[in-house]
Amino acid sequence: MQSIPDSTSYNTEIFEDPDLLSGVVDAPPRLALEMADLIRFKASTLTAIGFQRNGVWGKETASQKVEHLGLMFGALAASPAGIVKGRGVPLGQLTFGLLIFPGVWDWYLQWREQRRGFYTKWEEDMLMVAMALTRAEVGWIRQHPELLTKGQPIEGLIAPEEIEFAARDWHGACDAFHRHAANRSREIQRVMRVHRDPFEPIMVVLEADSPLSEYRKITDEILERMPDENRYPRPAAEAVRSFLLLRLGLHLGLRQKNLRQLRLCPRGHFPTSERRLEDMKCGELRWSDRENGWEVLIPSVAFKNSGSSFFGQKPFRLILPDLLDLYKFLEAYIDKHRGVLLGSAKDPGTLFVKTVKTTSIDAAYDSTKFYEAWRSVIQRYGIYNPYTGRGAIKGLLPHGPHNLRDILATHILKQTGSYEQASYAIQDTPDVVQQHYGRFLPQDKAALAAKILNQVWEAA
Repeated sequence: MQSIPDSTSYNTEIFEDPDLLSGVVDAPPRLALEMADLIRFKASTLTAIGFQRNGVWGKETASQKVEHLGLMFGALAASPAGIVKGRGVPLGQLTFGLLIFPGVWDWYLQWREQRRGFYTKWEEDMLMVAMALTRAEVGWIRQHPELLTKGQPIEGLIAPEEIEFAARDWHGACDAFHRHAANRSREIQRVMRVHRDPFEPIMVVLEADSPLSEYRKITDEILERMPDENRYPRPAAEAVRSFLLLRLGLHLGLRQKNLRQLRLCPRGHFPTSERRLEDMKCGELRWSDRENGWEVLIPSVAFKNSGSSFFGQKPFRLILPDLLDLYKFLEAYIDKHRGVLLGSAKDPGTLFVKTVKTTSIDAAYDSTKFYEAWRSVIQRYGIYNPYTGRGAIKGLLPHGPHNLRDILATHILKQTGSYEQASYAIQDTPDVVQQHYGRFLPQDKAALAAKILNQVWEAA
């Protein structure tokens, strides 16, 4: 298990696997330098002269890849006799050059399968990363044959003749591995299972005739239990923030990152230019005099799927509807409650800010804190408690903000049967909705078709 306490933030502490937490050690300097070079290659604005790449990693993607690759190297280095049951490769032999040898990947894939009991999409995604790193002309490993300089045979993983072949024909070895990884990916696709059903926490909502109406009950619960802002200013401010988190999430259908990084331009202030928002890769809530309403503008480059046909290189722009007192609470939050939450802390400029306490340093949410805030709202207001009688929905389980997109897509599918219309609500394509977000049950399809056909008989 590897971690590097430097500017590369190469920390491989994997929270999904508690067994590995006890074995965190510093990665060898050479591996740290290789990881830092990979991050520079994939995350920098311009590639270094003489190199080519395909695609750029954002901050979140880079952090995720570092974590996943770190787990792999950690498993290789861990002792076979320990809890982790690793491979025991000496730290000095760890290098990205090992990743072009099929035996290394086969051992790691089987190691993960033995720990979990089955293969998942996680393993397929790792193989996709390996294929990208070794792809002809643009792969980072492909363009660094010197990674093999200190490569040594490892019994059971890398044979001496494989080292000799790679030293003699680096590109040929990369091609051979690329084919091997593609074959393994297809084999895993046939047998992989869903480790955790992402729909399980909200299944009671998805099975309702109107998922959006069912989930909206949580916002009603928040309003019913709203504290008196004069007597309890901070709890009231937190309740209004909770209300707006859900309301804006339901209207916008944004991913967690885009909602969390949404900036605020108060009414009467000059809004941030679209070019500046593109540089910052985030959106902004501002008042539109032309539309006489609160507008959300997010440049397409801020989205995970910025190259999708949904955007067509145009920004996401939506005027929030002034329904059920949305503007009343939004303006109260901006004018008063947000300042209560900030206290004396520096304003990060984002719409949603943390409750600043004496130990707080930064009022801006990171991905972990934002997820925790959302989950806390669901636990406090969403999940029905039979002992207190509080909570809006029986059977609801704790979940994060991403499930909101599942609810929006499923609601539109149940009402219209259209994958295309559902894709509009979550800024994606119909194919993605069909594959990932639409829990459109067969009986709902039949009921929708019957409703249309029955109009003929009703007219008669």
